[in-house]
Amino acid sequence: MKLFVTGSTGYIGGDALYAIVKAHPEYEITALVRNTDKGAQIAAEYPKIKLVYGDLDSSSLLEEESNKADVVCHWADADHEASAKAIIKGLSARQSEKPGFLIHTSGTGILMYTDLDQQMFGEEATRIYDDWENVQEMITGIPDHAPHRNVDKVIQSVREGHTVKSAIVCPPCIYGAGRGPGNQTSVQVPALARCTLQQGHGIQVGAGKTFWTQVHVHDLSDLYLKLVEAAANGGGSATWNDEGYYFCEAGDLVWGDVAHQVAKSAHKQGFLKDDQVKQYSPEEVKKIVSYGPALWGCNSRCRAIRAGKLLGWKPSSPSLKEEIDATVLVEAKKQGLVVGHAKIAAGEA
Repeated sequence: MKLFVTGSTGYIGGDALYAIVKAHPEYEITALVRNTDKGAQIAAEYPKIKLVYGDLDSSSLLEEESNKADVVCHWADADHEASAKAIIKGLSARQSEKPGFLIHTSGTGILMYTDLDQQMFGEEATRIYDDWENVQEMITGIPDHAPHRNVDKVIQSVREGHTVKSAIVCPPCIYGAGRGPGNQTSVQVPALARCTLQQGHGIQVGAGKTFWTQVHVHDLSDLYLKLVEAAANGGGSATWNDEGYYFCEAGDLVWGDVAHQVAKSAHKQGFLKDDQVKQYSPEEVKKIVSYGPALWGCNSRCRAIRAGKLLGWKPSSPSLKEEIDATVLVEAKKQGLVVGHAKIAAGEA
C-alpha cells in the first residue's frame, strides 16, 4: 500500500505518522517536506520513508505524488485550498480500477461561526453538532464564511461514484505531547499556559462559559490509523464522500474551568504567586494573542458518533485535566522558568 502524506513534521501529522508506521512498517510512505532540515527530522526517525521537497503551493508535485499513491493523508493545513485541489486532481487521474483515498484534516473551529457572527465571546451556547444523524448538515448546512469551510467544500465536491473516496477528520481542542520528530505541542492549551505565565495570572475570556470538546493527540492518531487501514482494504467499514465526515472527541471542556486549572497548576509548581484568574474582554485578550477571543471565547461543541459505530474507535488516553501539569511545565521550561539540574548541582541556583 502506497501512502503519501503532508504535514509529517507537524503536531497532528507527526503523531499520526508515528502511529501508522508503528502499526504498518510494510506501507510504502512518501512524505512532503519543506526543506532539508525537515527532511533530516523525518529521515532520522523513519529512514525507509521517501522524501519529496516542496510546500503546499507546489501543485505539480502534490498532483504527481498523489497520482502515485493509494491513500493521501493531508495533515498540513485545513485552510489551503490549492493543495486540496492538487491532491484531488492527482488521485482522480490514477490509472487503476481501484479508487484513490483522501483523508483530510479540518477542525471544529468550523462550528464557531455563530458566535463569531454575533461577536459573542465567553458565553455558553447549547447547540451540539454530531456526525451521524446530522452529518448532511456538515456537508451542506454550514455557511461558506465559517472557518475551514472553503477547503471542506473542495473535499466534499468529490461525490459518490467518483474515482476518489474522501474523508474529513474534524478534531476539536487537541492536547497531549506528540510523538513525531518535529513539533510535539498543540496550540490552544499550551498558548493559554504560556500567556498565563507571561501575565502572572490566569486568563478568562468574558464569563468563561464557553464550551469546546477535547481529544488527546494519541486518540486522534488512532482514528487516522483506522481510516488508513479501512482505505487499504478498499474502504472497509468506513463511510466516504457524502458520509465521510468524522468528528473526533472525548468529551466537553469549559474554557473558564481550563483557565482555573492552568492557573492552579502554575501556582502549585511555583511559577505564579497565587492561582488568581482575571476576566478579560475580547479586545484585551486579542492584544495578548490574536486568536485568543475565538479559540478560548467561542463555542465549538460536537459529538463523535461515526468513528465509534463504524470503526470501533474509542478514546482511551488521559484527560486534558490530567495533562495540565505537564503542559504548564513544558511552557515554563520554554520561558526559562525551570532551573536545570546542572545549575542546581553546580550551586548556581
